[in-house]
Amino acid sequence: MALVAVSVINVALTPIGHSLHASSGGLQWILSGYALAFAILLVPAGRIGDATGRRRMLIIGIAVFTIGSLLAGLAPSVPVLNAARILQGIGSGLLNPQSIGLIQQHFRGQARARAFASFGTTVAVATAIGPVLGGLLIQLLGEEAGWRWIFLANVPIGILAIVLARAWIPDDRAPSRREKADLDPVGTILLGAAILLVMLPFLERGVSALMWLSLPVGLGVLFGWVAWESRYRDAGRPPMVDPAIFRNVPFRNGILIVSVYFLGATSIWIIVPLYLQAHLGHTPFEASIIGLPSSVAAMISSQLGGRYVLRLGRRLVIAGFLTALAGLALTALLAGPVENGATYWLLSLPLMLIGLSQGMTVSPNQTLTLQAVDPRFGGVAGGVMSLGQRIGAAVGTALIPGILFSLTEGGTAYREAFVITLVVIMALTLAALAVSIVDRQREKAEGLGS
Repeated sequence: MALVAVSVINVALTPIGHSLHASSGGLQWILSGYALAFAILLVPAGRIGDATGRRRMLIIGIAVFTIGSLLAGLAPSVPVLNAARILQGIGSGLLNPQSIGLIQQHFRGQARARAFASFGTTVAVATAIGPVLGGLLIQLLGEEAGWRWIFLANVPIGILAIVLARAWIPDDRAPSRREKADLDPVGTILLGAAILLVMLPFLERGVSALMWLSLPVGLGVLFGWVAWESRYRDAGRPPMVDPAIFRNVPFRNGILIVSVYFLGATSIWIIVPLYLQAHLGHTPFEASIIGLPSSVAAMISSQLGGRYVLRLGRRLVIAGFLTALAGLALTALLAGPVENGATYWLLSLPLMLIGLSQGMTVSPNQTLTLQAVDPRFGGVAGGVMSLGQRIGAAVGTALIPGILFSLTEGGTAYREAFVITLVVIMALTLAALAVSIVDRQREKAEGLGS
């Protein structure tokens, strides 16, 4: 539900704008409010889950998300819809690190790799069905009812998820004790403020120069948060995130890999539909289904990645990035024939390579990164990793389409601008590949993945 809520909204924005008479700024915050609430809560929610029980936090997150979905589906105005989307984002932020923490807690070795592979398959399915489901609902029910049922469909799913969570997930509540768990409220506030300030200029297009000042201020607050967490730990109290976790080399490298990768990877599924719709004149539904073969490839490669990741180690991730680079290069090359009259489905072939690479990189990187972390802190570690993805995605979805728009508005031909933007994504993929190669050298030195 959390991932569908991200991918489905792109096809719903235009109908929402028509239905609620929304401005472009109001529509932007339907996206941004969700992303911001999601990101701010990831690490604190992981810490609370680790300390008090992950199943309970998962159920609370699903409940909040479901209530937000109900309010969004019934929203009479844009402000109410934006508030409902923020509530959805809060629910997603609460439940996401619990999913990763529960896998860390209940699985070991190859079983954990298979569990993360199933997690990766779920990501691929959710990413694929979101835009298609949204497009179908709008086409079948009309604009007004269609966009509302995109949200309302989550209500029965959420209720079922709560019932199944209570039935299937072991109760892991912390033993009752008189003193309350120390949840480091100052650290929580500092990290939330830092994330807000860092992400703010990337959440809305055309921000003023003054708004960009929040970025260095946010980085300053982030350094202050690290200092506070160190001081909290030295005082003998449990910090929200022990800064020592970042001295864990495989964990640090894994966070860097996924953050840099998400800077470019998530934007592929924005610029390809833009190219097809804004330049070649295809419908939103046609643009949404071009990614289906890629998602099927990601489902298959996630399962294969889960089977071989512990044997191959970082070599599997490196092969995934090389596959992504090949897919990006072929997409750039095939843009010419498509523009000259060839079927747009020709692009599905290189996009399948990009999907294949997703299953070889995201879930395997998650497995390799988190296996170096004590399972007791799986929620916090998962929250930090998800936060890296969210910040990378937020920055990337502002930066990469911004490059495309700047080039086209500056007079560059659309296809050339599209190819240049793909080259920028390739450069970011190369950076993630370079960190993976460095971490592979560490594996070799430690006799791992050989």
